[in-house]
Amino acid sequence: MGIRGELFTTQVVLNNRSYFFNVKENRTGDVFLQVVESKNKDGVDFDRHQIAVFAEDMQKFLQGMNESLSFIEKDRKARIKAAAEKKAYKETKYGKGSDKGEKRIYRKRGEDRPKSDGIKRTGRVIHIVSKRTADDQN
Repeated sequence: MGIRGELFTTQVVLNNRSYFFNVKENRTGDVFLQVVESKNKDGVDFDRHQIAVFAEDMQKFLQGMNESLSFIEKDRKARIKAAAEKKAYKETKYGKGSDKGEKRIYRKRGEDRPKSDGIKRTGRVIHIVSKRTADDQN
């Protein structure tokens, strides 16, 4: 038995978190799994949380974990399927991006502008220009 009753330990390191899976034995001889999450906060301190699961409860714990993992996987697949269906629906309704066959008209600097249709186009924003004439404004 190692320091603090540790029989076995392993570590999983992620971006700003580390998970420790420690198999320990307490003073009375009970074996348990200790799961510790250590999260880096402020670059100086660590936020640390832990749970302990005793050997006699391990099967129920793993059963709950497996149910949760299967739900997560099923939900992930359903979300991917829903997103693909939504994308396909939008493509059938509106057509694919720039493949609609619309032509854009570009003009070079200094060219005369086409006849005004009452809409002022400046980049992404479209401004509606009043159709008043100079006589109406006075």
